[in-house]
Amino acid sequence: MSTPTADPGDIESVLAGLTESVAGAEMLIGDQISEEYEQDESLTVDPCRPTAVFLPRSTAEVSQIMRLADHHRVPITGRGAGTGLSGAAVPRNDSIVVSFERMNEIIEIDTENHVAVVQPGIRLNELDEALKPYDLVYPVYPGEYSASLGGNVNTNAGGMRAVKYGVTRHHVLGLEVVLPGGEVIRTGGKFVKSTSGYDLTQLMVGSEGTLGLVTEITLKLHPRLPHCATVLAPFATLDSVTEAVPRIVDSGVSPLILEYIDIMTMSATAEFTGLELGIPQEIKDTALAYLVVMLENSHESRLEEDTASLAEHLSELGAMDVYVLPSNAAEKLIEAREQAFWISKANNADEIVDIVVPRADIPEFMNRVAALANEYEAWIAGCGHAGDGNVHLGVFCGGDPHKRDRIMHELFDASRALGGAISAEHGIGLAKREHFLTLEDPTKIELMRRIKTAFDPNGIMNPDTIF
Repeated sequence: MSTPTADPGDIESVLAGLTESVAGAEMLIGDQISEEYEQDESLTVDPCRPTAVFLPRSTAEVSQIMRLADHHRVPITGRGAGTGLSGAAVPRNDSIVVSFERMNEIIEIDTENHVAVVQPGIRLNELDEALKPYDLVYPVYPGEYSASLGGNVNTNAGGMRAVKYGVTRHHVLGLEVVLPGGEVIRTGGKFVKSTSGYDLTQLMVGSEGTLGLVTEITLKLHPRLPHCATVLAPFATLDSVTEAVPRIVDSGVSPLILEYIDIMTMSATAEFTGLELGIPQEIKDTALAYLVVMLENSHESRLEEDTASLAEHLSELGAMDVYVLPSNAAEKLIEAREQAFWISKANNADEIVDIVVPRADIPEFMNRVAALANEYEAWIAGCGHAGDGNVHLGVFCGGDPHKRDRIMHELFDASRALGGAISAEHGIGLAKREHFLTLEDPTKIELMRRIKTAFDPNGIMNPDTIF
């Protein structure tokens, strides 16, 4: 499938058609387009100003722009909050950005079925606040809580709570999607299982805006458990941390969060955020990695029992000490861990990695990371969602793009050799496309291309992303 290049006359026809046919349509052109629409948070994809930005308020308006754009072969890039890290929201200069910031309503909170129906522009923090009075929670918790639900769906976002609750696709029950020709389809619904044909809902999740535009999302909710506790355990080596992770998962305490943080990342985090956890200096001087475990329960007494059991187990697994953090310190630590990307960015990281491997293979993978850092004379610091094998790494190689690409390729190759994947939750986008196309099974790539063609025969949807 060829990538379309829009003729300026075709773009003008689309804009004229929208002005004429979509009452009250809000469009930005020329100098009205601010820098935020030119980029996402990718460290390696250059910004690009689109021809126009369309801010719809309804599915009907989205359908109209898709129909006109497809007819004139004008590329479309969907956009949520712009917090993605793969460049999937970076447009081309001949494209129109469809930004969902004005489609940000909660349509329904169904307390009987534990379901929320939302528009794609609603942000995670806004949904969370709305659910609190109902003692319900949407548990997907990626590192940036201002991300939009539409962006989360398109990248299959994960986060720290994935070890217990899974990732976005485990909570998307149904979608409303506008296809490139303007047709509107509904997939799934307020039910948790169906064997009625192909699962189009799950096909759309993680598709990075290459198949259609999501205009409504039906989400599964969970009871909000009132009691939680956070345990911090320093270890003498990173190996001992990563080796402890499967044992904790097997222990039956069902952690809400299970994160590892290496000493370089912990030190940078403390300096960047002013975080002080009261850890004795002698521990700080000798610990090379930390494990953060958060538990939750509906009963305080059961939580206390689980916390005591976890502390004992961590000691048996070689923890230098075990600290049950006060609630305010725990909150600050989790907030600081969420800022790992911004800390790496502030320290001029060349790239951020979100590789995933089977969690029992994390020690072997991290040994490979250390070898690559030594081989390329680079600094590779990290933390990650250890409970589900998702490893986050900041790669620092002095701004050398050739060295960065070689390191990234070898990291991706190492993850695949262990049965993992090159992206756990950020997507492929533009940033990882060449690595993905080189390393992935060509037969699978060709099948994905055929699926893309079936949905988008004229190739207008987020061209150059993934393929």
